[in-house]
Amino acid sequence: MPQPKSRKIAILGYRSVGKSSLTIQFVEGQFVDSYDPTIENTFTKMITINGQEYHLQLVDTAGQDEYSIFPQTYSIDINGYILVYSVTSNKSFEVVQVIHEKLLDMVGKAQVPIILVGNKNDLHMERVISCEEGKALADSWNAAFMESSAKENQTAVEVFKTMILEAEKLEGGVQPGKTSCSLM
Repeated sequence: MPQPKSRKIAILGYRSVGKSSLTIQFVEGQFVDSYDPTIENTFTKMITINGQEYHLQLVDTAGQDEYSIFPQTYSIDINGYILVYSVTSNKSFEVVQVIHEKLLDMVGKAQVPIILVGNKNDLHMERVISCEEGKALADSWNAAFMESSAKENQTAVEVFKTMILEAEKLEGGVQPGKTSCSLM
């Protein structure tokens, strides 16, 4: 088996959109219902995708708003970004667009591995941002898009797997869903 690859991923978004809940669901397999504002946490997890082992460092960031200064540390040694908004909040959808702009200004690359995540898609009655709106925004960024619910472990796992595949694709690594094969 090839050596594990280390990947550092930052999770960014407006406050209380579910960044920590999504991360904890992925890392520990449990849903945290209480809201406790994050300053910054780093989680680690090993995951295998297409036969390649990855040692993930997940930087769960403090909620940002349109006036937050984008911390320079979020632009150094980060292999991918998960930008999260809540499908129940117009404000979080606006703020995630501002965060994206600041991110591109800071990293200086037009093509950074990004996945846009519309979280809380289990709250059907409170939804204000359609799936199509999220997809259109991600397309305009040339980014991957998913909706998720931190309450459901499977969608949380898919978010992080997709993030790794996006980062590998841009680095010229494995293509999503494709395995290499040799004909003898």
